[in-house]
Amino acid sequence: MNYQTTSIKAHIAMLAIASSALAWASPGAHGPNGEHLDQATAPASSGLARLPDGSVNVPKLAQRRMGLRTQIAPEVEAAVTIQLPGRVVADPNASGQVQAVHGGRVEMGSRGLPVAGQTVRQGEVLAWLRHHADPFTLSAQQSQHIELKAARELAQQKLLRLEALEGTVPRKEIDAARVELRSLTEREQRTALSIESREPLIAPISGVIARADLKVGQIVDARDLLVEILDPTRLMVEASTPDVSLGNRLSAAHLAGFDGVKLQMIGAARALRDGVLPLNFRALVTAGTTPLALGQPVTLLASLKERRKGIVLPASAVVRSPANEPVVWIKTGTERYTPQPVQIQPLDAVTVLVTQGLAPDNRVLVQGAGLVAQIR
Repeated sequence: MNYQTTSIKAHIAMLAIASSALAWASPGAHGPNGEHLDQATAPASSGLARLPDGSVNVPKLAQRRMGLRTQIAPEVEAAVTIQLPGRVVADPNASGQVQAVHGGRVEMGSRGLPVAGQTVRQGEVLAWLRHHADPFTLSAQQSQHIELKAARELAQQKLLRLEALEGTVPRKEIDAARVELRSLTEREQRTALSIESREPLIAPISGVIARADLKVGQIVDARDLLVEILDPTRLMVEASTPDVSLGNRLSAAHLAGFDGVKLQMIGAARALRDGVLPLNFRALVTAGTTPLALGQPVTLLASLKERRKGIVLPASAVVRSPANEPVVWIKTGTERYTPQPVQIQPLDAVTVLVTQGLAPDNRVLVQGAGLVAQIR
């Protein structure tokens, strides 16, 4: 009697354990190689919790509050993309520089000295540069000015005497005296201007001042770069690559992190510079103001003409695991999400191509992946 009772109790306990395991196991998806992602299931929690196998439990109500969205992404063919380092440069047809032709001292213009960000017009005087000469040159100019002044006064007196004797002296002598007086007067005026001359610093184009290095009383030398002006709506991006054949294999390019800027390829250089090949792109602004600055380092996502199979997902669907590897979250149950390591390639600023780690029938979390990854 006791033996039968003990056997029945043991049988009931085994059935309870089996039914409990079946209740906790959730219908899971399989990985790219056919493996089951939920083989090592753990007891589910009734609230937000990370399970021992790394998956998380998210109740339906929490899913709605967190705005989680999933999708089944089919396998497609997409262009192969690569990342290129680059920097923002000025368009030579829409930029200009203001330099000093000769050395001198800076004086402000009618609107004061130019500052970065100021809008200017072509031909506008930005500042004045008063020339300075060494003492010996200045002394020679002053001596020449005094000599020309004395010669001009003598020529003027000579012309007055000849005009008083008009009719008794040949007409050609009077005309020659007038020409000599006019020549000496002009030379005297030009010498006086050279002693106290100043050079206007003129804006070569209309645009915005990108850089200004001017202060009142500043002494500058010849060829010093004082002001740089550019058109902010006409910028360029210069990328570099050691692959000399890349220019013929590119089909399109985008800037990583800049949704409002599109790139139009101008061409590739035919000479290496510092061991790399420059690639030039024209930056096309699609909305708002240009979020780029001259000299800013950027990353280009260049699409090649080659194609590769994979699964296209939003870039926000990929997060980093504690091991700093890219993962996506797969919905393996009604309230269960499992992290899956993947290999990706950026396609543009907002999408990526998953080349390994996913199967076409996986239901991937495409919205709210960052929130799910924070569940502990």
